This record gives sequence, structure tokens and C-alpha cells, in this order.
Amino acid sequence: MRVPFIAGNWKMFKTKAEAAAFAKEFAALYQGTDVKAAICAPFTDLEVLKEAFAGTGIGVGAQNVHFADEGAYTGEISVSMLEEIGVDYCIVGHSERRQYFAETDETVNLKLKKLFEGPIVPIMCVGESLEQRDAGELFDVVRGQLEKGLEGISEEQVRRLVIAYEPIWAIGTGRTATPEQAEEMCAFIRAALIDLYGEEAADDVIIQYGGSVKPANATELMNQDEIDGALVGGASLKAADFMAIIDF
Repeated sequence: MRVPFIAGNWKMFKTKAEAAAFAKEFAALYQGTDVKAAICAPFTDLEVLKEAFAGTGIGVGAQNVHFADEGAYTGEISVSMLEEIGVDYCIVGHSERRQYFAETDETVNLKLKKLFEGPIVPIMCVGESLEQRDAGELFDVVRGQLEKGLEGISEEQVRRLVIAYEPIWAIGTGRTATPEQAEEMCAFIRAALIDLYGEEAADDVIIQYGGSVKPANATELMNQDEIDGALVGGASLKAADFMAIIDF
């Protein structure tokens, strides 16, 4: 049975001191819940969060990683560097990485393969633009992202995967997919995984919704059958707001 999983994506916010203050407040609020939670933070915050969350059950995730073991890749971070910190999760293929930093389905695939060599769980982002949705291409786009991103990924590996459906038009815009739109796409993703890997493996995959998730809409979204959690942006920056989403 899939356990609900709520992950915060801080993007480029919070210094180490700010992260430590958040962690202290959030860890106290999180006690006693049966919903899995994690914070995906800037690289500079990861060690601070791992130390602060020790023994709480709260996971820590990175927002990106390189697919090479090492090399002349100025500004990049390798999987082994994340493993040394003890990172639990890593976001791959976020739409902002695709839009601003030339992330492609091919690089997503390489990063997934590298992450699956070790214990870090990938959170793979997929989603369509407003233009693609209006043109009726939304399902073709997401299916293509899944097929290309998961090429060469085994059934055993995919069982560990988290997929975040993040419609690009709903990220940081204040617009949110309706519960029905989010459920429709998450159900489509599950069906595509069944085609690719079979029903048993597909049933193990956590599928999150992301895109302007906040306390006011979390309950409606999370009560959909095929939505197993959320990837939360701005609302994860305040401990009380993030906890309110976890308490959906």
C-alpha cells in the first residue's frame, strides 16, 4: 500500500541559518503523523537539515544532480557527493531545470540511471505547458517524457521511483490544476506505467501532484484516488503551512 508522501521544494530560498530555524520548528510540528515528508533544499542546506532531522523520520532531498561520477563540470554536484551527506531523495527534471538550464528527457534518463545505482530515491518531474494543454497535446507530452526518461530503467528500479506531475502552467503562478485535472493526469501516468512495467510494479510508484499546492487546496487534491502526495513549492517555506498540507 502506498503511503502519502509530501515533499517540499525550497528552490533557491533559505540560508543555512534559516534552514536550521525551519527544521527546529517543523520537526516539533511533525511528530505523530503517518504521512511521509521531506524537504528538497539548496545544496548548502543539506547537511544542516540532515543533522536537524536525525531521528525524526523527515527526509532530505536535493533539487538536482549530475549524471557523471566526477569531471570538469563547474558548478555541478555528483551522486556520490549527495550520498556522502546522506541525502534521501533527489528531484530530477523539474520544469525550471528544463526551461532555464537545458534539462532534457535524455539528461533526466542519465540522472535516473545514476541515482538508481545507489540508495537515493529520484523524484522525476513531468508536465505540460499551457500551450501544449490548449493544443490537446498534454497526454502525448507526458507520455513522451515518461518513455524517454525511463528508457532502460528496470521494473525493480521503477518500483522505488516517485513521479511528480507538475503542469508547467501551475508552477509559481498561483494557478492550480483542478482536482479533476490533476487526477486525470495522475491516472494517465499510472496507466502508462502499467503499459511499460505491468500493474504490480506500477502500483508501487508514488505519484505526486505539484503546482501551487497550499493548505487551502491540499485536501481536495490529496483525496483523489491516484494522487499519492504533493511536491510543494512556496507553501513549504513556512513550517506551519507545510504542516497544514501534511495534515490534509
